[in-house]
Amino acid sequence: MIVNESAENYLETILILSRKLPVVRSVDIANELGFKKSSVSVAMKNLRLKNHISVDDSGFITLTPSGRAIAEMIYERHELLSSWLERLGVSKETAAEDACKIEHVISAESFEAIKRHVKG
Repeated sequence: MIVNESAENYLETILILSRKLPVVRSVDIANELGFKKSSVSVAMKNLRLKNHISVDDSGFITLTPSGRAIAEMIYERHELLSSWLERLGVSKETAAEDACKIEHVISAESFEAIKRHVKG
C-alpha cells in the first residue's frame, strides 16, 4: 500500500468528513482543506483509478476497503501522535501540525513502538 502524502491526506479527510456528514462530496473536501475544487477533482480521479474511493452518480464519495485501511492508519497515527505531543507539553496547534508531518513518514515499526510506550 504505497501512497503519497497528498493521497493519504485526502483519504484521511474523507474519513473524517464521513463521520461528520451524511455524504461526502468533492466540494466538502475542498472546503475542509481550503483547496480549489479543480485540484480536488484531479485528486479524486487519481484515488478512484487506484481503487481507494468510489464515486456514485450523485458525486458522493465513499472509501473502498483499501482506502479506508489507509485513512484509518493515518488517522490513528495523527490522533496518537498529537495527543502524545500535547501530554509532553506541546501546544495543541503545534502538536496537530507536527503530528500531520510525522504521520506520513514514520515507519510502522517506530509507530508501533511509540504506541506501545504511550498505551503501556
